[in-house]
Amino acid sequence: MLGSISHSPLSVLLYPSPSDPGCFSSRKLNVRTRPWKNSVEKLAKLRTTVVECKIENQEMGFQASERLYLGMDFGTSGARYALIDKQGTIHAEGKREYPQYMKEDSMDWGRSWKTTLFSLLEDVPVRLRPLVASISLDGTSATTLIIDGNTGELLARPYLYNESCPDALPVVKSIAPINHTVCSSSSTLCKLASWWNNDNSDKKSTLLLHQADWLLWLLHGQLGVSDYNNALKVGYDPEVDSYPDWLLSQPYARLLPMVKAPGASIGHLKGDIRTKFSFSEDCIVCTGTTDSIAAFLAARATQPGKAVTSLGSTLAIKLLSTTRIEDARYGVYSHRLNDKWLVGGASNTGGAVLKEIFTDEQLEKLSEHINPMEASRLDYYPLKSVGERFPVADPNMEPRLHPRPESDVEYLHGILESIARIEAKAYILLKDLGATQVDEVFTAGGGSKNDKWIKIRERVLGLPVSRATQTEAAYGAALLALKGAQ
Repeated sequence: MLGSISHSPLSVLLYPSPSDPGCFSSRKLNVRTRPWKNSVEKLAKLRTTVVECKIENQEMGFQASERLYLGMDFGTSGARYALIDKQGTIHAEGKREYPQYMKEDSMDWGRSWKTTLFSLLEDVPVRLRPLVASISLDGTSATTLIIDGNTGELLARPYLYNESCPDALPVVKSIAPINHTVCSSSSTLCKLASWWNNDNSDKKSTLLLHQADWLLWLLHGQLGVSDYNNALKVGYDPEVDSYPDWLLSQPYARLLPMVKAPGASIGHLKGDIRTKFSFSEDCIVCTGTTDSIAAFLAARATQPGKAVTSLGSTLAIKLLSTTRIEDARYGVYSHRLNDKWLVGGASNTGGAVLKEIFTDEQLEKLSEHINPMEASRLDYYPLKSVGERFPVADPNMEPRLHPRPESDVEYLHGILESIARIEAKAYILLKDLGATQVDEVFTAGGGSKNDKWIKIRERVLGLPVSRATQTEAAYGAALLALKGAQ
């Protein structure tokens, strides 16, 4: 079912190509001809045309036939883009914070994400846009949108990745296999079931999409398409490549999107967007993935036992394993990657907690005074709010960030080490559940920039920890766009 990309130096990193043929064709250099006085003049004119074209493109770092691949990462606090060539070289990148739009008394996330999407397209250098062959993006896992199936309009506020719907958990547990991935109050299926049972509106034309699906729809215009990474937490089974019967028998099953492999071609970029931003007519849009999967792809961890810890606003772990592990008791689930499995989960601890306490400048300066070889005596469980997903699935877990010592250096040390202990507990749990034992950890996300934290984690984990060559999920999304153009 799952093959691999051929003729690409990055093929080992990418998802297999779908069996259907691509709709992408290479952009060609067209030289307009006219009657010539003689063959010598024709040859001289042709040479001039080609040489001038090469000079112009060399200034941009391209040959005339070069194509580029655009990936975008929609994380918890902002979005990034990366533009790469087929060798994986980055030619442009940038980031945007989400604008703070309010709707009534809450954040208008749909408007904020949409604005950011088009801001990122605007940020791509104008001279490079005609060279973009394909686009993909990632979004936060289990961020769930209920939309109008005719217009794409949001019918309810989005359910964010870390929101819990405990009211729906008993119902979901009654229909799903024991300890299934969906048997977590923050799963997509719990969010869908909660909305279905509590909303009194007409549901005839409604659809469920994930954050990445909806943003990609804004680009390609075909409602109801998802990928099997995002669809995992609504119950999709990537091993058999279908929704299970126990899910299809539910009354809300008709809301479920069609599912393709991550990085599969969906269709061409919409004409109005092509025109507005000067993208090429043959630019295609591909299915996406989740932010932590994109970060794993970017890190180029290709062998079983290699793992990626993404230290962004939250802490997400992905371990490449020969064995699939699913256990909702601990928030553990597996995504498919070729013939292996990405086993892991996502904790609510992470950088968002740090940023509530310290500024970026404080984090940098205080970290300089930490001795990473010395164990902290402080024992915290840093959470931004009530609730944890992994390695403990407990929607009622309270944050623990006290007592606070007088020294800010000591306090930061304690928080960093406590997050490292949570990471260590997660990897031990995966081994105990039967996954391949971790032997090396790569780090992505903003936390990967803190060298002292890396050394703390090496000591706590007892493993080599290194910064990934590429640490941004946007780079992994760009690799999916490359895959879709093959």
